[in-house]
Amino acid sequence: MIPVLGLVLGVVIGLFVSPEVPLWLQPYLPIAVIAALDAVFGATRAALEGIFNDRVFVISFLSNVVVAALIVFLGNQLGVGAQLSTGVVVVLGLRIFSNVAAIRRHLLGA
Repeated sequence: MIPVLGLVLGVVIGLFVSPEVPLWLQPYLPIAVIAALDAVFGATRAALEGIFNDRVFVISFLSNVVVAALIVFLGNQLGVGAQLSTGVVVVLGLRIFSNVAAIRRHLLGA
């Protein structure tokens, strides 16, 4: 539950502070957000299953963001940034939906 509260708090702070994203960072930000959401939902699922480990969460969070950003960077260097960005979104999106489904099943007791 703590990761979800942290996410909500971060969104609220972001809405009030309204940070300016540098132009060079803009292609990477959506992918980094999706990668971070994947880690948060994975941590929530692990917490509900009783196997949450804070070290695993931090490593998962950071590695997801770094690997996703590297894939997008590589795609931009090869001239296929949009295609690789779409691939990252699809893979992480599937993982997010899978985690949400597991969370829902756990909460509903099914």
